[in-house]
Amino acid sequence: RVRGPSGISGGHDEREQTLNQLLTELDGFDPAEGVIILAATNRPEILDPALLRAGRFDRQVLVDRPDKKGRIHILNVHIKKVLIDDSVDVEQVAALTTGFSGADLANLVNEAALLATRKNADKVTLDDFVNAIERIIAGLEKKNRLINDNERRVVAHHELGHAIVAMALNPQDPVQKISIIPRGIGALGYTIQRPTEDRYLISKTELKNRISVLLGGRAAEHLFFEDITTGAADDLAKATDIAKAMVTKYGMSDTIGMLSLQQQESMYLGQNGNSATGFGPAMEQAVTESVQGFIAEAFANAERILEQNRTLLEKSARLLIKYETLVERDLQKIKEQVRTSL
Repeated sequence: RVRGPSGISGGHDEREQTLNQLLTELDGFDPAEGVIILAATNRPEILDPALLRAGRFDRQVLVDRPDKKGRIHILNVHIKKVLIDDSVDVEQVAALTTGFSGADLANLVNEAALLATRKNADKVTLDDFVNAIERIIAGLEKKNRLINDNERRVVAHHELGHAIVAMALNPQDPVQKISIIPRGIGALGYTIQRPTEDRYLISKTELKNRISVLLGGRAAEHLFFEDITTGAADDLAKATDIAKAMVTKYGMSDTIGMLSLQQQESMYLGQNGNSATGFGPAMEQAVTESVQGFIAEAFANAERILEQNRTLLEKSARLLIKYETLVERDLQKIKEQVRTSL
């Protein structure tokens, strides 16, 4: 860890003595010894700069989340420990787990095996993997949580609002499942839409479409019940984060222009800490107005799509309330009827 300023901790500190000894060994006074030192950390931002100088550690390798090919290799390692049905396509499982780390994939195989064991199956099937992915993403099902009929109607329309807007604006990332069975701590329903391929560049239009999909639930509530509920709290937080990044990080605001106003101070690997903005009240007001503009435009777009598909949404909501879950084959029939013209 980085050494503190003079007066806060001195050379007698055990951590500093360890670091000094390590630096001495890294300098390698004896060229006859062929020693290779490997080190790993998930907190690179707190390392002492002396460790990272040239000649100390000659190679720095970032181990990021695996791509699809990497996920296939990782899954092949872990599935050797369980009996897998011949119908399971590892490539298909890898496509459904975009963004999963190695530990997530190990947990996925374990969860799938547990699900198969609970139903006394001889082998783990693809359905077990799909259900395990849902458990990891959305949490455990809470079938014993009682929800009144009015709330079920609201949740059904909310989730189908997400789904229909996604089908209209983002057809390349299929909606895989909709459910109004409560999961986790507070989710009364959920819509699973996961990309089937890894993406590294996202356009401005795609980001705006993502915000529209996130606001599809709130738009459905407003359109069909002429009121709004607290169910969209998480959607609003995610939509605001995307809109704020578009304005302050990606320079996508027509008002503010191509300025990067966000300086990230990373606290942990893969996470962002507090952002130092460094601009005055006038710019803060402009940023707020730009973010509000993106959100308002996306909400209007979502409402327009749902208004065009009003009959389809009401019919699908009745179906969802009846069966509680709609899977891919049901959703494909809905997708074929979605009107996308604006």
